Amino acid sequence: MALVRATMPIGIVVRKTPGVTRWAAWAWKVTGVLPGAGPADWRELRREGEAVEYHAATLPLDLWSTDTEAYQVTLSARSPGLIVVLREDEAADAAMPWKPALVTASAYEGQDYMDSGDGLIELVPMPAGLIAWIAAFVAAHHVEEPFLKRKRDRKRIDLSEDGRGDARVRQMADVYRAPRGAIRGDA
Repeated sequence: MALVRATMPIGIVVRKTPGVTRWAAWAWKVTGVLPGAGPADWRELRREGEAVEYHAATLPLDLWSTDTEAYQVTLSARSPGLIVVLREDEAADAAMPWKPALVTASAYEGQDYMDSGDGLIELVPMPAGLIAWIAAFVAAHHVEEPFLKRKRDRKRIDLSEDGRGDARVRQMADVYRAPRGAIRGDA
């Protein structure tokens, strides 16, 4: 089976609101995605008082024929979503401290990023058209893999006492017993 890839540009929408603590002047949150968006670099979309929404960047959403099981898990969620990863941008000015790094539809890859906690990671709901596009890709390329249970080998590994307990104890009855000489001090 040949490896198949499909790509769609996805615009990342980030909302900046005033922080609620003295330690964070601003709160940043990925609020949406724009399927098929053109290139952007923190283009302002909307402003409501001090809250501002930006089209931060456009990243490719890659679908691979080998990951269709993960896409099925994503699509089976109550509210299917994309995982968007933003990383701190050390080179940027203080006004835009985040740089969009990745967008994925794979539930497994998204869970790995969420477990790592590296950067700002958000689950963003997918628009209906994007759900249909991913579902069509899965329908065209998914191959069900049968579950193969690994069989245990019949070799007996309990016959050897090698590496168990204290090597200074000669008696096999209690390999975890302390050596006699070590207790009295006359080794």
